[in-house]
Amino acid sequence: MDRRCDRVRTQRPSAEDRWSRAHRRDDSLMFARPRDVARLGLMASAAIVLFAFESLVPKPLPWMRLGLGNLPVLVALVSFGGGPALAISTIKLVVGGLLSGGFAGPAFVIGGGAGLASWLVMVAVRRIGARLFSVVGLSIWGALAHQLSQLALAAGYIGHSGLFALLPLALFSALVSGGVIGLLAWWTLEQLAKIGWLDQGQL
Repeated sequence: MDRRCDRVRTQRPSAEDRWSRAHRRDDSLMFARPRDVARLGLMASAAIVLFAFESLVPKPLPWMRLGLGNLPVLVALVSFGGGPALAISTIKLVVGGLLSGGFAGPAFVIGGGAGLASWLVMVAVRRIGARLFSVVGLSIWGALAHQLSQLALAAGYIGHSGLFALLPLALFSALVSGGVIGLLAWWTLEQLAKIGWLDQGQL
């Protein structure tokens, strides 16, 4: 009986085991299979839909949002790697900019720079501190990088350092949004693994 239980544990690793192995995967073209390309296409579509939906919700400040569009990006980062996650983030940014009419405008450039900074930080945390941070921790790091870089880029664009007075609010917003998106990503990954939508080797 004990041996059968051990075999089941080996076949179905826990979320912690899957996350601890994530940093060892090669990010190069892991999604070359047609099935994975289709899955990433669905993730990109989901990112666009969530981004468009959230843009309709009133925000207390223009740059303060939960970041629902980043949920598929985070799921792709953990399950497929940095390259696919960056591709989804770029598609979301470009299509979202076209839909909102702000393509290539200041908000588009600032959002793109902040998104790139967030991606770089999450990739670094995933590779260096995968054993220290869960998916929720990874999301919080990404949200912090996004908010701080967005604030810095906006201050540089308008040439007014007074924007940094919003730093405490930006940090609080990053902790809340990063935590919520991280929990949603963790739950999503668990459900996708249960239904076999993602291979065990991808998690």
